[in-house]
Amino acid sequence: MGVTDFDTKVAVAVRDDLLPWQRLNVCAFLVSGVVAGAGEPVVGEDYEDADGVRYLPMLVQPVLVFAASGAKLATVHRRALDRDLRFAIYTADLFATGADPENRAAVRAVATAELDLVGVGLRAPHRAVDAVVRGLRRHP
Repeated sequence: MGVTDFDTKVAVAVRDDLLPWQRLNVCAFLVSGVVAGAGEPVVGEDYEDADGVRYLPMLVQPVLVFAASGAKLATVHRRALDRDLRFAIYTADLFATGADPENRAAVRAVATAELDLVGVGLRAPHRAVDAVVRGLRRHP
C-alpha cells in the first residue's frame, strides 16, 4: 500500500546537521510517539517467516522522512501548532538525558518558542501534513 491509500499521512522531519546515529535515534523516538498518539490501531499483525518464527508488528502505513534546517523545523512546529495538530518533538537537550522522566523534564524546562528542535513527527490528514511539511525535501 502506498501513502495515498490511507486517510492520514505520517511524516517525520529531522534536522539536517545531526550525526547519522542521531538522525536514526530521533526518527525512532518520533515514530514511537506517532504510534502512541494515534488513538486508533495503526500497527498491523505480527510478522512470521516461512519457519514459523514470529516477529513484532510494525506501523501499517509508510513514513515519509524529511530533512530540514533548524529554522525550517521551527516553521514546521509553528504550522503544526497553528493547525491544532498533535505531534511528537525531539529536542537537542534529549541527547544528554538517559531516561523518560529526564526527557520530559528537559522539554518542560523550555518555553515553546525556545525549544531547540531536532525533529518533529506527526500523523494527520493528508492536506494538514502537506501544509505542515511544505517546502521540505525528502531525507537523502
